[in-house]
Amino acid sequence: MKKYLCEFIGTAVLVLFGCGTAAITGGSLLVTALAFGLSIVAMAYVIGNISGCHVNPAVSLAMLINGKISVKDFIGYVIAQVLGGFAGIALLWAIISCTSYDITLIGFGANGFDASSSLEINMLGAFIVETILTFVFIYTILGVTSDEKKSSISGLIIGLTLAFVHILGIPFTGTSVNPARSLAPAVFSKILLPNSTALLQVWVFIVAPLVGATIAAFVYKFLNKKEA
Repeated sequence: MKKYLCEFIGTAVLVLFGCGTAAITGGSLLVTALAFGLSIVAMAYVIGNISGCHVNPAVSLAMLINGKISVKDFIGYVIAQVLGGFAGIALLWAIISCTSYDITLIGFGANGFDASSSLEINMLGAFIVETILTFVFIYTILGVTSDEKKSSISGLIIGLTLAFVHILGIPFTGTSVNPARSLAPAVFSKILLPNSTALLQVWVFIVAPLVGATIAAFVYKFLNKKEA
């Protein structure tokens, strides 16, 4: 249960600070990218030795494929991550509600395509972008976490990589690479922002990261496996 609680807390922090920064800064590229990346850095050095600091179902899926966690832990991790995502967005909503800002104008940092994208990328393009970004992110995680020599700096590398993929992805989709990060903002947007299309589009930001993670896991197993 400690592992699951850590995943809940880690995901809540990631979503609160990442999506919160995106919401209050209007999606400022570098600031939002750093907020997501630094959230991972902070959490990695606190919960990394307990749960591995996945805070992302795509990461957990890759670890499952590579035999790093059991099916039981995978299910527990994903449940904790999704609940953590909702907790993070609920906290964001509660905080913003205490200000003079109009929540309907700020939003929740939800991902999107077409009119919801700064570059108005279409659905196929969004799927491709999210798959590629997730592949790069997960492939980096698998490489860094498999080398004990890099264990002391792995959290920093992973956090910087998350910021790195956000820099490219924000103008296209807002950058997900994490189903738990995308689901809660989409649901809250549907409830509180009647004209939002985030919930209708969220499947892309659930499926594409899982596809990207699966590809990264198998590519890593093929290219980086140790020869007998």
